[in-house]
Amino acid sequence: MKRLLPLSCASALLISLCVSGPSPAAEPNSNARSYATESNPETLVLDARDVGRGLMTATMRIPVSPGQFTFVYPKWVPGEHGPTGPLANISEIKVSANGTPIDWRRDTVDMYAFHVDVPRGVHALDVRFTVLVNAPDDVMSTPNLAIVNWNRVLFYQADTNSHEVYFKPSIILPDGWSYGTALPGPEQSGQRVDFAVVPLNMLVDSPLDAGRYYKHIELWRQGSAYQMLDVFADAPQDLDFKDKLIAKYKNMTPEALALYGSRHWNDYHALLTLSDAIGFQGIEHHQSSDNRAPDDFLTNPKEQYTDGDLVTHEFSHSWNGKYRRPYDLFTLNFQIPEQTDLLWVYEGMNQYLGDLLSFRTGIRKPSDYPQYLATVYSMMASEPGRNTEPLIDTTTAAPYLYEARGTYSSIRRTAGDFYTEGELLWLDVDSIIREKTGGRKSLDTFLHLYSVPTLTGPITRTYTRADIEHLLNEVVPYDWHGFFQKRVYEVAPQPPTDELARAGWKLVYTSEPNPYIEAVEALRHMDNQWLSYGINVSKDDTVTDVREGSPAWAAGMAPGMKIVAVDGQAYSSDVLQYVLEQAEHSTGSTQFLVQDDGWYRTLAVDYHGGPKYPHLVRLPGTQDMLAKIMAPHAAQ
Repeated sequence: MKRLLPLSCASALLISLCVSGPSPAAEPNSNARSYATESNPETLVLDARDVGRGLMTATMRIPVSPGQFTFVYPKWVPGEHGPTGPLANISEIKVSANGTPIDWRRDTVDMYAFHVDVPRGVHALDVRFTVLVNAPDDVMSTPNLAIVNWNRVLFYQADTNSHEVYFKPSIILPDGWSYGTALPGPEQSGQRVDFAVVPLNMLVDSPLDAGRYYKHIELWRQGSAYQMLDVFADAPQDLDFKDKLIAKYKNMTPEALALYGSRHWNDYHALLTLSDAIGFQGIEHHQSSDNRAPDDFLTNPKEQYTDGDLVTHEFSHSWNGKYRRPYDLFTLNFQIPEQTDLLWVYEGMNQYLGDLLSFRTGIRKPSDYPQYLATVYSMMASEPGRNTEPLIDTTTAAPYLYEARGTYSSIRRTAGDFYTEGELLWLDVDSIIREKTGGRKSLDTFLHLYSVPTLTGPITRTYTRADIEHLLNEVVPYDWHGFFQKRVYEVAPQPPTDELARAGWKLVYTSEPNPYIEAVEALRHMDNQWLSYGINVSKDDTVTDVREGSPAWAAGMAPGMKIVAVDGQAYSSDVLQYVLEQAEHSTGSTQFLVQDDGWYRTLAVDYHGGPKYPHLVRLPGTQDMLAKIMAPHAAQ
């Protein structure tokens, strides 16, 4: 990216006033020579002893040169696909050199940049700040555990290449806590752990989890290479999970190696926190993953049934997303904006592969996949936003869609669309390959080509859309460009459908409950009437979304309304289900008494179709391709 030079005061003919003080930061680039070298790294000591109440202190010694110097706080965070660096969470910034305080000034345009005039004879700055760990919808610690993303607790020299900026990181843990991370060379003395010198890109790519209640489980080992599951819980009973379940997780690496035919990590740490206070989340890294789940994730079978792809999805990203990455999503530091248009490969294909691995490992039963797939398809088929926005718009707009809040998300579309529809898209690709080759090849064949060579360390190779289409044509000749053009780059009122029949299945809607939808409703305490009345209701009886064009939409239902009663009875999901079933045999409308900002009114919803749930049923005389895809592939 071309560097923009600041306009000098000598160019006064072009402006009416030249203001003294530091110029605004130039366009982010990676051309500056790093003062933090491997032999003279930036040091970072993170004092996390107070993390249980949401506070940490970061102390850095940053190598500098006398004169104007700018340090920056990471803005564009890999894996989060947006400018999500929590700038508001840093406070009490202090800068000094040789014990003498030095003034710092925040940039007036780029608020992630901080300017310092370094005195003569000074070759290192001491920078210290307080980390405010928790925020609404962004809880990173509880009294018993913590998640440390290093990008949240450091500054680094502006306009440098993160592969050429070196750090020597350390952490001071609360007494009695253990930790898990892929950072190399740990040396622990008491509560302090010092790690080896690493490039900044590797530090940011190596989160650390810590906690009072923990288990470190080796899942796989081959020579010096190994995979760990590092679990940290809010309560000791949440670690009382069954060996039978862990045996399924031990299939992850064998199945992933069979799927990709390669390995691009040396040791891998699947970090997992179990806490209701910390939101459900998964963030990929090359040699680890930051997985966050409810406290009963490993002890409640329903959690594994609905979300058993959490760890497998992030593990698959080590190959697809970290080793292979879209060319315009690969940036040389964390200030340069990412371009996210190819997330339909990065995340869309990985949604399919993460689910696939969860079934092949046995974490979820392969026989349950059709019910899950029916749910996925019905979600996308009933989304009104797809009538105007193509899938490519959701990936291009991902940096703000990930952070989008507000009502009518089904009209706006969400970042989740390119995950969910990506599952259907790449299942379609898989089924085309299998059909055209008589089952001799599959998406697995493509992935073996995609992830060559067989063995490397944690490096990155980029790709373009043309590269993906070229590799697919090596597997089987087909109009892949036209295929993606139609399904990704053009408006598609319906999601891909051909793969269902090709796989030997048909989608139907019946009154019989879908077990996957039932499990999600039970776990999230919600009422899903999206395909019938056209509403979703949260656990506090509040309407969260209304489907455009549905009976509830026609009656004037809106998000934020609280359902008080249905046909005269106090609302509950059981009452609504009863009324729904009765309405199928009546001509009258269902009467919803709702509260809306302190006002009460009755809405007449005219629906008589009865309960409506998606299911896949087998097509007679066809082979069950889904069973073959989801069956274990590793040598048992």
